[in-house]
Amino acid sequence: MNWAAMRTAYATIVRKEVTRFMRIWQQTLLPPVMTTSLYFVIFGNLIGPRIGAMEGHRYIDFIVPGLILMAVITNAYANVSSSFFSAKFQRSIEELQVSPTPNSIILLGYVSGGVVRGVLVGVIVAAVSSLFGQLSAHSYAVMASVIVLTALLFSLGGFLNGVFARTFDDISIVPNFILTPLTYLGGIFYSIKLLPEFWQGVSHINPILYMINAFRYGFLGITDIHLGVSYTLILLFTAGLFALNLKLLNDGYGIRE
Repeated sequence: MNWAAMRTAYATIVRKEVTRFMRIWQQTLLPPVMTTSLYFVIFGNLIGPRIGAMEGHRYIDFIVPGLILMAVITNAYANVSSSFFSAKFQRSIEELQVSPTPNSIILLGYVSGGVVRGVLVGVIVAAVSSLFGQLSAHSYAVMASVIVLTALLFSLGGFLNGVFARTFDDISIVPNFILTPLTYLGGIFYSIKLLPEFWQGVSHINPILYMINAFRYGFLGITDIHLGVSYTLILLFTAGLFALNLKLLNDGYGIRE
């Protein structure tokens, strides 16, 4: 395929993915806003004043970046995992693979759809959070880059889940038993400096900790993790997942079997 044809194929896949989740916006965009609003009400307005300041900031302002990123993570992941598995289940992915479209374009198309949904949900949740607290911005560049990179990383993770999934139940196993615990233990509601030294070390194994701290730096200018370390790990995980997904797609794993 020439570049013009590949751009057309990529744009078509992205448009299909965006149209898919926008048609059912009541199920894809509204629930994360409602859930996050409950977090703001309970943890921010009711429990927050009893906890007091965290790292020199109001508790509700401290948790806002983590809650926004949590919505981005879950929606980017869920969009790609469910969409790609549905394409496998309906065997429509075979139509793409027999076409001249390179597998890299197929992968980028699905992942871009997840990034669009994740970033869109993040922006909506950020707008809602301004109703509960005062949003501040220490670095717009860090905020924008971290939210896009995080959405990209977990879109790739969702694609990997979709490749390995055999049934619709397999789509929910990773989010429920791996992604949710890692997210809650990633420093959304607390600074790891409050933990004993041993548990601080254990927390550093959690990759989501680096994303949340980098995103918090973009808002408040504070972080428990060096910003360079966070970016390095995010980029390494992203590159690794992209290479792995592309290899599985080239091998036809889970599709030709």
